[in-house]
Amino acid sequence: MAEVYFTDLRAKPGRSLLDKLEILVRKAGIERIDFAGKFTAVKIHFGEPGNLAYIRPNYAARLVRFLQSKQAKVFLTDSNTLYTGRRSNAVDHFQSAMENGFNPIAVPCPVIIADGLKAVEYREIPVGGDYCRTAKIGSAIADADIIVSMNHFKGHEMTGFGGALKNLGMGSASAGGKMELHSSSQPVIDAEVCTSCGQCVKYCASKAIALNQQKKAAIDYEKCVGCGQCVAVCQYEAAQVVMDDISDVINYKIAEYTLAVVKEKPHFHVSFIMNVSPLCDCWGHNDAAIIPDIGILASFDPVALDKACVDMVTEAVAVGGSRLELPTGNDLRGEDKFEHLHPRTNWRSGLEHAVKIGLGSMEYKLITV
Repeated sequence: MAEVYFTDLRAKPGRSLLDKLEILVRKAGIERIDFAGKFTAVKIHFGEPGNLAYIRPNYAARLVRFLQSKQAKVFLTDSNTLYTGRRSNAVDHFQSAMENGFNPIAVPCPVIIADGLKAVEYREIPVGGDYCRTAKIGSAIADADIIVSMNHFKGHEMTGFGGALKNLGMGSASAGGKMELHSSSQPVIDAEVCTSCGQCVKYCASKAIALNQQKKAAIDYEKCVGCGQCVAVCQYEAAQVVMDDISDVINYKIAEYTLAVVKEKPHFHVSFIMNVSPLCDCWGHNDAAIIPDIGILASFDPVALDKACVDMVTEAVAVGGSRLELPTGNDLRGEDKFEHLHPRTNWRSGLEHAVKIGLGSMEYKLITV
């Protein structure tokens, strides 16, 4: 049974939330890793400019300073995106990180975009999975000696939620790797719901969507890479994930890519259940949080960590006025919030496959710090 450590967000004079973060990772056993002289990748999402839900750089700074006190060669890192935005190449991605506070003034270590200038610098790591024989992992992450992930736990339009596995598996993949991950989950357009607003056309990086003669969005599946940007951009739910065996495959692949990232390396993971937005931090906006802030969790097991986060969100009270649109008299306590948000996704499939391939366990012991 995996151990997952938890601390709430109560603070008092002499013990700030930053202090509690350091106490948490110490109690969780991070010092069992020998960091001295080792290249240590802190895998984090810098947030698309305009989005304010990502992890505050103050937390990254505290963890970085702690790792440096253990003589680690620390750097913050993320891979470029597949879709259009300000993180699709290293120049814009680096500038976005600087703007969002991940800069030398706030965080005393380098920012390295893992897959290089044009998202083509990667190592192909054998995994021998059911869905991926190899994984195309950004070079800076693949070449690191130690992996530490900092994960913002939130909803996700393609995978149900985004946590440690999503941050590591999808977030560490090069552009070619992300294309492989997305390639089995092409979305569909409900023409009866489509309002002809054209947002999906504007933001499709593959130029796979156009308005047809009826002025409805239509997907050219010869061009579509399944990145899901149309699903996130559409405000009318006309662009939808197909909930069938294919949509589960993206979760299976993410688990196999995560295994490639941590394979034969010491690794440790921290997740923040704060600003739990309904969608990913990849978008240039964030909707209202769906639950109150809960706390910070840490574990050596990324699967147990994700499961513990899901369980805590399940037991939380939903926030009125959020995207959950609460039914009268029902605060959704004890109900699966991500199933309510994204009913065509199945987050369980990814965790179940991660257990199958030996990445971790869904059985855990929660230890409060």
